[in-house]
Amino acid sequence: MKTLLVSLLVAALFNATSIYDFKVPGLDGNIDFAAFKGKKILIVNTASQCGNTPQYKDLETLYEQHKGELVIVGFPANNFGGQEPGSNNEIKEFCSSKYAISFPMAEKISVKGDDTHPLYKFLKEQAAAKGLQDPVTWNFGKFLLNESGELVATFSPKTKPDSPEIQKWFN
Repeated sequence: MKTLLVSLLVAALFNATSIYDFKVPGLDGNIDFAAFKGKKILIVNTASQCGNTPQYKDLETLYEQHKGELVIVGFPANNFGGQEPGSNNEIKEFCSSKYAISFPMAEKISVKGDDTHPLYKFLKEQAAAKGLQDPVTWNFGKFLLNESGELVATFSPKTKPDSPEIQKWFN
């Protein structure tokens, strides 16, 4: 029975037509994207042992500055250089103790390859359809969705959260 339910859930996610169709396990409970309607959503694949890891600080600052209009969701992934080897509990402890992260963090997933999470498949398809760059070339690639759940921009892993390219969406 459990296998059937998981299969039905996976099938539903593969047929998603909106970001609001996704629910994912989080480090602090489930994350339901439908709850984010009316807010911008910045989705970021993260890693704890990457040269880009200090972006956690800037992501937290961006989140705090625009809390009423923005939700950031971090997706830990071990796809690039084995830079997120920890368990979900270790990732949660790292984010909390090192960066005081308060934005939602999903459980660790895969963001590329044959086992790419359905949400990331969806985002990559949306980016391709809009002629936007696939930002998942390394850790800390970013997808920005507007208040209606439409993908409006992607940002490379090197684009910092406090950069003009990202800040212009909030001014």
